[in-house]
Amino acid sequence: MRTRKAILPDAKAIHELISTYSGDGTLLPRTLHEICENIRDFVVLEEESRIVGCGALHLYGTHLAEIRSITVNPQTQGKGGGGLIMKALMAEAKHQKVDCICLFTRAPEFFARQGFAIARREDLPDKIYKDCHVCPRFHNCDEVAMVRGKLPTFAILPEPANWLVKLQVSEPLAR
Repeated sequence: MRTRKAILPDAKAIHELISTYSGDGTLLPRTLHEICENIRDFVVLEEESRIVGCGALHLYGTHLAEIRSITVNPQTQGKGGGGLIMKALMAEAKHQKVDCICLFTRAPEFFARQGFAIARREDLPDKIYKDCHVCPRFHNCDEVAMVRGKLPTFAILPEPANWLVKLQVSEPLAR
C-alpha cells in the first residue's frame, strides 16, 4: 500500500468510500461536487492500483488545519492503511507550517495513538463555523474533538456586513 495526492479522476472513488461511512453517521456526507472542489485537500491510499482509502487536510490558516473524511475500505482495514494516510496528512500539515491540527471523531483511540489529545469544541471556532453549525447533530454531538499541536488563540471567520452592528456614541445629555 502507498499514499499519493489525489487528482480529479479519483473523486468518484473518494465519494464512494466516504458514502460507505456517511450513511451510518461515521463520516459527514460529502457530495461529488464538494470533493471535486476540494480534491487538492485529499490523499488516497492505493493497493494494487486500486483506491482503498482516503483522507483530507482542510486548511483554515497557519493557526489550524483539520483532518477530515479519513477512511479505509472495510476489506483493507487492519493492515496499517489508516496510519499511512495519517502520516501523509501530517507531512502535508508540516509542509504548510500549520501550528495545530484538529479532527472530530468517534474513534479517539486510533487518533490518540497518532499523537492527538482530546480538546474542547469551543477551542475550535473555525471548525464549528464551517461544518458543525449546519450538522443535524449540532446540539447532540457524539464526536470527540481532538488536537495535535498548539491550540489556536484566534479564528479566521467570515465577516459579512450584515453581522456587524455599528454603535454610535453621542454626547451625554446636559442635565
